[in-house]
Amino acid sequence: MKKLDLGRDNINKLLLSFAIPCVISMLINSVYNIVDQIFIGKGVGTVGNAATNVIFPLVLIYGAIASLIGNGTSANLSLKLGEGKKDETSKSLGSSITITMIIAIIIGIISYIFLPQLIKAFGSTKTVYPYAIRYGRLIAIGSPFVIIYTALSNIIRADNSPKYSMLMLVIGAIVNIILDPIFIFTFNMGVEGGALATVIGQAVSMIIALLYIPKIKSVKLSKKDFIPNKSIFRIIGLGLSSFITQMTVLVLFVFMNNMLTRLGTDTKFGADIPLSVYGIISKVNSLYIAAILGIAIGSQPIIGFNYGAGNEIRVKEVLKKVLIINFAIGVIFNLLLIIFPEQIISVFITKEDANYKLFMEFAVLVCHSFMLVMGLNALEITTSIVVQSLGNIVKATLVSFIRQIILFIPLACFLSLVLKKGLNGVLYAGPIADFICFIICIFIFKSEYGKLTNKDTVAKEYKEEVNYNKKSKRNNIVIAISREYGSGGRYVGKLLAEELKINFYDKELISLSAKESGLSKEYIKKIDEKNSSIKFENNNDDRLFIAETKVIKSLA
Repeated sequence: MKKLDLGRDNINKLLLSFAIPCVISMLINSVYNIVDQIFIGKGVGTVGNAATNVIFPLVLIYGAIASLIGNGTSANLSLKLGEGKKDETSKSLGSSITITMIIAIIIGIISYIFLPQLIKAFGSTKTVYPYAIRYGRLIAIGSPFVIIYTALSNIIRADNSPKYSMLMLVIGAIVNIILDPIFIFTFNMGVEGGALATVIGQAVSMIIALLYIPKIKSVKLSKKDFIPNKSIFRIIGLGLSSFITQMTVLVLFVFMNNMLTRLGTDTKFGADIPLSVYGIISKVNSLYIAAILGIAIGSQPIIGFNYGAGNEIRVKEVLKKVLIINFAIGVIFNLLLIIFPEQIISVFITKEDANYKLFMEFAVLVCHSFMLVMGLNALEITTSIVVQSLGNIVKATLVSFIRQIILFIPLACFLSLVLKKGLNGVLYAGPIADFICFIICIFIFKSEYGKLTNKDTVAKEYKEEVNYNKKSKRNNIVIAISREYGSGGRYVGKLLAEELKINFYDKELISLSAKESGLSKEYIKKIDEKNSSIKFENNNDDRLFIAETKVIKSLA
């Protein structure tokens, strides 16, 4: 694949190259769970769907851990490359790969040993428990596979290989889809068949991901780079927002499972139907979340590189496009769930199921209450990832907390338990929390965008100077002053420019060259001050020479 230039290439081209493979990759991760849900729902029934729902928090834990390291490494990689610090980049990258593998194995062992306790905590009923155990044990065994390939997929995308990342996940998903009906229906393996198909697909994706490590293009990795070092703390800091975002989804999921089974027993729906329906709605919603996250995370290398290079105008352009696209996706998904809830949910259950009518009635209720304004979540998710890309860890973490922890859970408890609204109180807390969170995120996003606007003077200066030269009657006058360091040449040049009423440039060329090249001002200044006999190890000096040439020609 042709190497992409994050600092110079067209923004639309870059977003297509990074975001589309990322969206497809995220959607495939969701498809893993949805395919199981469909086949298990058709083959086992409501109780099978409920079992996959009970185990889904485990999947969220694995994804959160993978995002903690994978997204953190991806953000760090983009920022460091933008700053031109390749030595630091290689050490942090190798260290993160090693840490990922160690943590993946530890998490797999822990989740397998404590699976019974986890299933009870996740809101399982007595009816669902045996199915959840059988399904969950295989998912726990495959957890190292999913953690490793998910973390590496983020790194691969940041390494300018989004198509490879997408292909890796597509192949694993195809394997899963082929094996699901064979194991569930042909071999009559039930929930275990769905879990086994998933684990095999994940193992295939992991193998393909590991094969990419020797091919990493951004830096050259040596054996010593894989030794864990203190850079992991910065990586964890950068990935903390993504981790907390998914962990808050986990907290919400566990909270909803327990509240629905508890409050559902007092209604005609019982405990198992709300548990099963919420699992299906969450899986459908995961497609929407995957699309939004895919666009936002796909833009992360572009935002991180240009922010690290001090090119804020390109950062602003990316932010505008990402926000517009994500809101469009949010509106479309929102309308589909409101208008066609029965058609969507019927994919997961057969009409022959004894609970079909009640199942569909509760599903429609959830779509028209809990999911009523889900499209507004686009701003929350986009803001969290964008703020993370700009390196503001504290604010990104706060955004991740707002909807689920700060707003929804207290509201749900108040409406259902204090005001005695029961099941309806939990469901209607959703749109209220979504709307309030939307208003808060408007101010946060505007604040971050405003900071970029304040910093964005280079592009304005550049346009003003070029326009001045075009209109000026003296645009044929060019004076170059060669001088020794400390001779006062800059002062003499400034006085001369004022006397002749022409523009004066010295250090200003650094700012204008930074705009043209996509490199940071600090990096250009560092090169400018070096002895000309120094041999550079990368091609940034060529990019700088071309950029300075263009700037000087434009000004002249």
